[in-house]
Amino acid sequence: MTTPDWPGFDAQLSAWLDETPGAPEGSSAQVMRELSRTHNALAFSRLRPALRAASVRDEQLDGPGGPLPVRIFTPPRTDANPGEPIPLIAHFHGGGWVIGDLDTHLAHTHRLCAEAGAVVVSVDYRRGPEQRFPAAFDDCVAATEWVAANAGRLGADAGLLVVAGDSAGGQLAASVALARRDAGRPTAAQLLIYPVTAVVGCYADPAVNAQYPARSDYALGPSISLDGMAAFAANYVDPLDSADRRVSPLGADLAGVAPAVIHTATFDLLRDDGAYYAQALRAAGVAVIEREFPTLSHAYFGLGGVSAAADVAAGHAAVDLRELLGLRALPRI
Repeated sequence: MTTPDWPGFDAQLSAWLDETPGAPEGSSAQVMRELSRTHNALAFSRLRPALRAASVRDEQLDGPGGPLPVRIFTPPRTDANPGEPIPLIAHFHGGGWVIGDLDTHLAHTHRLCAEAGAVVVSVDYRRGPEQRFPAAFDDCVAATEWVAANAGRLGADAGLLVVAGDSAGGQLAASVALARRDAGRPTAAQLLIYPVTAVVGCYADPAVNAQYPARSDYALGPSISLDGMAAFAANYVDPLDSADRRVSPLGADLAGVAPAVIHTATFDLLRDDGAYYAQALRAAGVAVIEREFPTLSHAYFGLGGVSAAADVAAGHAAVDLRELLGLRALPRI
């Protein structure tokens, strides 16, 4: 299906969406997962070879619901700035709490590891509809505790612990940052890429959606639709729980939470989720580095091998994160 004509939308991303159509309406979670793996594997194959971790290995934790797989990425440039500590990132993949996994986000985690010079631990948290809210949140909290406790063994600095994610993973990162603040173990930073921050109404309440203009402007996409977000939310959280800060961090008291990098895309129905969260953080006295990329859409971060504009935009994440952490910039790859 040809994507609609959105003036100003990146032509390379538009061509990619034509090349990789989504699953038919009403598809099962399993069908959507397989399609996501296929499309993301293709995108990863096009990523520049320089954007690779030096090494990758898998481990398994004792999670709240049983074995919890993680994948550990070691950076190739640990001596790029001699004497500086190495950041440690707990990474939570996107996918609407339903379709993502460790393999779908290889372009994200390899890139972030290589460009930020950070050890990245990607978390394969439980997903809906099989495991509903708050299973994913509980797993991400537990994994972050493990990451912090094992910083030395992982070769990174526990004082530079970052929680990061895109889309639903961005929501999980923001909610974990709040939980760690409350526990007296705040993270050094949070990196939120086009994050979900307000699930109140599960994207199906017209009155709530009206408060977020992007949900109307881009209800049909590109990249993700409002109906698609509503279906994801329905597969993960009950409407009565949708205001809980473990899934809707925008409604929380944000004072004292970790400083944030928040990146959004103009052609994205989640644009306002990220923008409003940045505003709320600043109002609470939290430092924020915010960028909006005017030609891009949801999911651009993993598409650096597809779109030159997405490649440049994704590269800013590592630059902004290192700035927020007080580290010198690394040479661009």
